[in-house]
Amino acid sequence: MKIIQFSLLITLFSFTMNGVAAVILQYHHVSDDSPASTSISPAQFEAHMQYLADNSFRVVPLSELMNSIKKQQAIPDKTVAITFDDAYLDILTQGKPILDKFNYPFTIFINPGIINQNSSQYLSWLQLKKMADDGVIIANHGFNHDSFARIPKNLTEAEWLDHLKTLLNQAEKIIEENTGQSWRYFAYPYGEYTPAIQRMLKEHDFIAFSQQSGAVGFGTDLTAVPRFPASKPYDNLTTLRDKLHALPFSMTLTDESTETIYPINSLESATFNVIVDDFNKSQLNCYVTGIGRQNIDWQTENSFMITFNAPLPSGRVRANCTAPSKSKPGRYYWYSKPWFILEAGDQWYPL
Repeated sequence: MKIIQFSLLITLFSFTMNGVAAVILQYHHVSDDSPASTSISPAQFEAHMQYLADNSFRVVPLSELMNSIKKQQAIPDKTVAITFDDAYLDILTQGKPILDKFNYPFTIFINPGIINQNSSQYLSWLQLKKMADDGVIIANHGFNHDSFARIPKNLTEAEWLDHLKTLLNQAEKIIEENTGQSWRYFAYPYGEYTPAIQRMLKEHDFIAFSQQSGAVGFGTDLTAVPRFPASKPYDNLTTLRDKLHALPFSMTLTDESTETIYPINSLESATFNVIVDDFNKSQLNCYVTGIGRQNIDWQTENSFMITFNAPLPSGRVRANCTAPSKSKPGRYYWYSKPWFILEAGDQWYPL
């Protein structure tokens, strides 16, 4: 059975509290007629945008936010970036008119191989070029929408990484040829990744975006930038409010704790080492997909262990740990760690 340890260094200096916190929202479809699990209705999407406007959130291009983090420049509080995955046509027909109403910038992560198929469900290159000319950021979601973490049985890890590198650069080149943009931003399909893939992306100067929750700040890992899913079932404004006001946990992870893929029944616990500051230990809560709230056993002043109260289910599993800020009443620090738990026989779960 696998026990892993996190070295989580929460950096809560004064500059962290005074404007190094932002949130990235992730959407897919804006439609009443698309799959519920990847959709938000136009009416609810407009309600999200109206909430941002009514509450003085600063919606910025993703590039502005990423540049601030890379250069360690202050980020004004209540900063938000809006992203879409998969380049569905309804982003243009139903989402963009709402965004234009509020004059909000946004980013679309696309798969050139899918765009090349000229499906009526997806944006065309002509539409994407016009949107790019209007200021929309067009970024890389992989050549096709294939998981980067799932190595074909006929390839070694090294061969797979070489293949991914080729496809990634090919996709970036095609995006640049068709839109005039090359940001070297990449969103993991299905949110699945491994430490080896993170290293490859860093070596090739890509910033990578994940699907685990959390705010972003100076300490954000630029190979796994968190985004809050905001489509169903996470589109409720009541719960979205807390996420929009979230504060980032700046952290480093030991080499061992960066692993993401585990056979079923092989991961039983996780240990976190933290600098306890600006929150009360008794108010730290951690929830894990499928098994709910976990007991937190503080080992030392700055170390706690979670022993999972049940076997982790197969699939995409996340631990979400939050704690209310003492100095910012009503706001929460938020950290999320993804695990990809295989089925029996080390088989991948269905996508």
